[in-house]
Amino acid sequence: MIRFDNITKIFRTPAGNKVIADNINMTFPTGKAVGLLGRNGAGKTTLMKMIGGTIKPDTGRIERTGTISWPVGFAGSFNRDMTGSQNTKFIARVYGVDTEELADYVQDFAELGHHFYNPVRSYSAGMKSRLAFGVSIGIPFDTYLVDEVTSVGDAAFKRKSRMAFTDRMKTAGAVVVTHSTAQIRKLCDAGAILENGQLTYYDDVEDAIEQHHINMGSDEDE
Repeated sequence: MIRFDNITKIFRTPAGNKVIADNINMTFPTGKAVGLLGRNGAGKTTLMKMIGGTIKPDTGRIERTGTISWPVGFAGSFNRDMTGSQNTKFIARVYGVDTEELADYVQDFAELGHHFYNPVRSYSAGMKSRLAFGVSIGIPFDTYLVDEVTSVGDAAFKRKSRMAFTDRMKTAGAVVVTHSTAQIRKLCDAGAILENGQLTYYDDVEDAIEQHHINMGSDEDE
């Protein structure tokens, strides 16, 4: 369960105030995969970061039950001088999971071959993304935060990522941000729309997508 209790977040810019959240009171039920929809610049990623705790609201609080992941696939926190294997085992220790079990899973999933034992500074952007996704999905969180989860790698790896994520969703919830309503349909069973600082929850993802298209004035993706 994720509950927003009087959440307000405003960014001050040279062009004026940008309201991301305007006294939001809302609950995402336990075990739901919620697709977060809204216009470009509405603040979806900021809202996700507030859920994850990396950005604080100006007022109010967010109550969370169970464990919540960092954004799935985020590679920014790796130690560049450590190998993929060392980074994986370090993260396993931080989150209290078996180090060897997670390392074996990530090595197989990320398809890095011998590069898994090379420093991350030698990785391409794609290799870091595959490592990050493998580590993210390899830890059994209660709720996953997902930002463009299927944008990593080639077509085969994207399919593999979707299958792994779908398998996790059998026992977990999620908050998913993506520009693709087709992906929202595949990954989510509920939806929420962020519009002008207001957050509206829909128990049926199709209702959320329909309203999003009305807001956008189109039946196409953003």
